[in-house]
Amino acid sequence: MTRIVFLDRDTIGPSIQLTRPNADHEWQTYDRTAIDQIVDRLAGAEIAIVNKVPMRRETLERLPKLKFISVAATGYDVIDVEACRDKGITVSNVRGYAVNTVPEHTMALILALRRSLIGYRTDVIAGEWQKAGQFCFFNYPIRDLAGSRIGIIGEGSIGQSVAKLASAFGMIPMFAAHKGKTGLGPLYTPFDEVIETSDVITLHAPLTPATRDTLAMPEFRRMARRPLIINCARGGLVNEADLVTALDEGLISGVGFDVLTTEPPAADNPLLAILERPNVIVTPHVAWASEEAMQTVWDQVVESIDAFLAGSPIRTIC
Repeated sequence: MTRIVFLDRDTIGPSIQLTRPNADHEWQTYDRTAIDQIVDRLAGAEIAIVNKVPMRRETLERLPKLKFISVAATGYDVIDVEACRDKGITVSNVRGYAVNTVPEHTMALILALRRSLIGYRTDVIAGEWQKAGQFCFFNYPIRDLAGSRIGIIGEGSIGQSVAKLASAFGMIPMFAAHKGKTGLGPLYTPFDEVIETSDVITLHAPLTPATRDTLAMPEFRRMARRPLIINCARGGLVNEADLVTALDEGLISGVGFDVLTTEPPAADNPLLAILERPNVIVTPHVAWASEEAMQTVWDQVVESIDAFLAGSPIRTIC
């Protein structure tokens, strides 16, 4: 009987229905798994389900029965793909599930920051409305989205969905050409033009050696329109120390981040020191986590396992 082990159940919301594969199997679930627990917990397992648990070569070498890894996410940087190829381990991920949830979260951050919702809510709680002595007060700037330019770094399905939502608000979307690249075609606006002319810059690209620090101080110093910087993609795309410096120097007007370089953040992460500012919003990597999206993630995980056991694996990485 096939042994299937889910190593980090807590990365899927508790309300999600965890259906099981159709084939006969032995099932084991762990809420969380530390690196030094992986080998013991996967002993004898043919199938592993992971989200953020790293599966590196030194671990895989000690798991001779492992044949399939189902990643409960689109990103698979936690998997040593080359080692899996060497060992004949099939790896599958999930795809397309976040085409609504991440763009909606992105637009929520943009709206909240452009209209200074955090500052006004905080002031109302503090009694500032009563102190104002009139029907309204103007402690923070409020800007319309209509007519503003949104630079989108990452032209995949999520970036495309952000562009559609932004267009519905009357924004002008621009897909940034890849940094340092030219001749990519009419879809793209030159990277430098996006940096220099955007009112909002939002990132929806994978984290790779080429995309790390896509935005850092050289880029911030060229941002003539003091844009909002939004990151609902991957920590590391933006240099966080430079981001805070740019905010302090007035080079950008606000920050809306759902991802950080290290998660949960280390105590010395520079963004933690500015969380109470009205033009800063940091959410705990939940842009992907609508109820609908999480259920789709799990449904794809089970579908991938069933397909592998039937001899026709789908959504494979290797």
